[in-house]
Amino acid sequence: MSAHKFNPAKLAKLNHPDRYHRENPEAIWKTLNLTDPRVIVDIGAGTGFFAIPFSRHMPEGVVYACDIADEMLEWLEKNLPAELQGRVIPVKMEERSVPLAAEMADLVFMVNLHHELEDAAAILVETWRLLKPGGKVAIVDWKDEATESGPPVEIRVSESRIRQQLSDAGFGAVRTHRVLPCHHFLEARKPPKQPDTEGKD
Repeated sequence: MSAHKFNPAKLAKLNHPDRYHRENPEAIWKTLNLTDPRVIVDIGAGTGFFAIPFSRHMPEGVVYACDIADEMLEWLEKNLPAELQGRVIPVKMEERSVPLAAEMADLVFMVNLHHELEDAAAILVETWRLLKPGGKVAIVDWKDEATESGPPVEIRVSESRIRQQLSDAGFGAVRTHRVLPCHHFLEARKPPKQPDTEGKD
């Protein structure tokens, strides 16, 4: 395991109540201001800390909770509330790919993952593939400064670098939301398809 990867043996940390102060799922959901989303892809979903509350806002939708760690997916399967069975779907992914169909997602969401990525550009290419035209990507990761907890500062990624990576991947309307005490929170959009005017007067 890479030194930068979260250790699944420390899984309990992902459900610690302190996370609600630092990474409040309800505040993030409200800030994203999604309009009737039907499919969300949570990359690096862990124990479903975000997938589960997001799903509760989507009674007609599905959240695909994707992770590379079998331990995370097994925990989620065993602890998923009964009423969310079939609405939160654990998915085993690879480092650079997610085995889901193209242009299916209204939102692709990543929390505390960006500083762990071996190839951020590849994941953003995959994010582009997964998103519907007009869909959103949201990246939440530790600020590149000292915070009350989190990974070593030297492995964190600056807001400006994440913005540039999003732009390089083709995303537009890149925005920063300053609603979290310890985290960068960036949102961007895959441009909508342009009307096909070829052959028309």
